[in-house]
Amino acid sequence: MKKLAPLAAIAAVAFGAQAADYPVKDKPITIVVPFSAGGPTDRVARDLAEALRKPLGATVVVDNAAGAGGSIGANKVAKANNDGHTLLLHHIGMATMPTLVRNIPFKVDSDFEYLGMVNDVPMTLIGRPNLPANNFKELVGWIQQNKGKINLGNAGVGSASHLCGLLFQQAMGVEMTAVPYKGTGPAITDLIGGQIDLLCDQTTNTTSQIEGKKVKAFAVTTPKRLTTPALKDLPTMEEAGLKDFQVTIFHGLYAPKGTPADVQKKINDALKVALKDPDFNKKQEGLGAVVVTDRRVEQAEHKKFVAQELDKWSPVLKKAGVYAD
Repeated sequence: MKKLAPLAAIAAVAFGAQAADYPVKDKPITIVVPFSAGGPTDRVARDLAEALRKPLGATVVVDNAAGAGGSIGANKVAKANNDGHTLLLHHIGMATMPTLVRNIPFKVDSDFEYLGMVNDVPMTLIGRPNLPANNFKELVGWIQQNKGKINLGNAGVGSASHLCGLLFQQAMGVEMTAVPYKGTGPAITDLIGGQIDLLCDQTTNTTSQIEGKKVKAFAVTTPKRLTTPALKDLPTMEEAGLKDFQVTIFHGLYAPKGTPADVQKKINDALKVALKDPDFNKKQEGLGAVVVTDRRVEQAEHKKFVAQELDKWSPVLKKAGVYAD
């Protein structure tokens, strides 16, 4: 035991030095995005990478590792070196993967360090331009008259649009035919072309289409109406009659389990600076996203929030019986 004591002391000093020297000079910090390039989460990650460079004093790059409902990229970070140089930016999938992916190779609650929330992205319910309904009340009537004939698009199993669509069907009590695509782009293209009837997706994807009158917009999924010019006249789902229907796609930052506490603090401090960056805020506003300003930017509150979301989505997904693996 006496021989082990000096070794433990040396290890402690080395550990502290590693944390104090973070980030390592000339070593980039990689933010892994578990979805394809060009999508909404990828756009948020690239904006955040730019905003984090100055407070971290390092190059920050984005690595896309898509597949299996976001679990491939998440697993890549869970198994990465826990030196703070490999991070994960994930959305609501952190709360849905444990149910969506039956053979998930990691534990969401114990294989990651929660570094803080980044933003909330509202959802919008939109329809094909020639849909014979001009407001939510008329849409409800149309849905009731066309049971068994409605096509509801999504960007793939586990995507934000898939989750919102599941909740919408359950709230309406009407089963619709799910039409999955490989990403939001082709889903919106087919919606505009009239190949599918409805889509519930993030404002980051739908605002410009609504503004250009390429689709019909019926409601937003937030507790309050949005202030974005193109969306400000849309009712909330609750105003439209669907009680307690709220879906917000959050984004959060994570590190592998065991990342030194003071490294975590450095990243969290840098994140707080990045979230106040005027350019970052302007870019997020342009995407229809709301930058987090509440206590969820704190690590403990971030983790608590994700646990609450997991409790919310688990029964919805189990009832639907759909999986990403």
